[in-house]
Amino acid sequence: MDAKFCSFFNYSKTFVAILLAIFLSVPTLVSAQDSTATAAAAPAGGGDAAKGESIFKNNCAQCHAPTDERVVGPGLKGASSRHDFAWLSKWVRNSSAVIASGDAYAVKIYNEYSKAQMTSFPNLSDDDIKAIFAYVDQASAAPAAAAGGAAAGGATAAAGDAKGGAPSDLFVIVLAALVVVMVLVLGVLLVIVSLLSKAVKGGSAETEAPAGEGFGGLLKRITVDPAIRSATLWIFVLLVLKSTLDGAFNVGVQQGYAPKQPISFSHKLHAGEYKIDCNYCHTGVNRGKSAHIPSANICMNCHGVIKKESPEIQKIYTSIENNQPIEWVRVHNLPDLAYFNHAQHVNVGGLECQNCHGEVEKMEVIQQRSSLTMGWCIDCHRKTEVNTKDNQYYDKLVQLHASESKEALKVADIGGLECSKCHY
Repeated sequence: MDAKFCSFFNYSKTFVAILLAIFLSVPTLVSAQDSTATAAAAPAGGGDAAKGESIFKNNCAQCHAPTDERVVGPGLKGASSRHDFAWLSKWVRNSSAVIASGDAYAVKIYNEYSKAQMTSFPNLSDDDIKAIFAYVDQASAAPAAAAGGAAAGGATAAAGDAKGGAPSDLFVIVLAALVVVMVLVLGVLLVIVSLLSKAVKGGSAETEAPAGEGFGGLLKRITVDPAIRSATLWIFVLLVLKSTLDGAFNVGVQQGYAPKQPISFSHKLHAGEYKIDCNYCHTGVNRGKSAHIPSANICMNCHGVIKKESPEIQKIYTSIENNQPIEWVRVHNLPDLAYFNHAQHVNVGGLECQNCHGEVEKMEVIQQRSSLTMGWCIDCHRKTEVNTKDNQYYDKLVQLHASESKEALKVADIGGLECSKCHY
């Protein structure tokens, strides 16, 4: 028995060593991926591109794109190669003077863009202007670099959630290998325990693995061992039961729902890059039950002059000409039996849109981030403190609550858990 025990013990040591080796290799693989991504994202030389990005978005982004895309004015891709810095600095600080001097390119641009006068920025220093065009060069070069990397089979960074892109295929394979090895180690340990138990009870030699049987024989005995078969069956039953219960609890839950809209509208561009306030488009959020979907007239406040030739913007023009509303697909749905009032939460409760809708300003395609289940709402009511500052309505409630509890006044304490608040 001692020789056989030593044989199985050696098998287990081998598996554990493999497991540790794979675990130790994972940080190296992740580090290599991060290094590749960092190298791909390294900015090109020149001015301070990070500073330039801030200046560009605060002063230029309303009319220009860092690529060759036309907005109100021309795209700035390649501007630093078309003109020397002396010309660019004069143009940024006082474009009117450059046009008045008769500069051929300045006059051409002025006439091509309907003689729209560019805002002058006399307070920008040479370093500021260099930083702007360093950012433009970096931003316009990024898509080309990404395409080149993909063609060469290199690693590419996927645009995604704030939490980063999807793991690579190699990383998934490593994780799968870890699971397989862990199962094998578990099987070996179970066999060892079984043999030790039989040895203590004086079990026969028939159930023990012959010395020198090898790895194949060991796997065979693992598969025929009744204890392992029983454990596998119970694990399978429990997994099926858990999957069934998860499916039952998720009926009607649309978390992650991101339908295709009739117009490709980017919240990341409008709310994120251009920082347009949510209330500008969703006008009912402070005043009523519904936040309201913006009408085409609100869109035309900007797009009457901006990107009019875009195919997506032309859909708005078509909607207006045909007197037909844009049929947006609703993303966030509550059952008819539940009552929710935006004004009560936003205007009175002081909640930000992100509390329920997630970081909308980072979403290219809008999606439902929260589960919006009753349990999710109740949990929020239990945790959220009521803002009672400078509001006499809550004075007596705060006084009564303080006499019974030392904790802050929560929504649950003022009726936030009553059924009739949401179901009536």
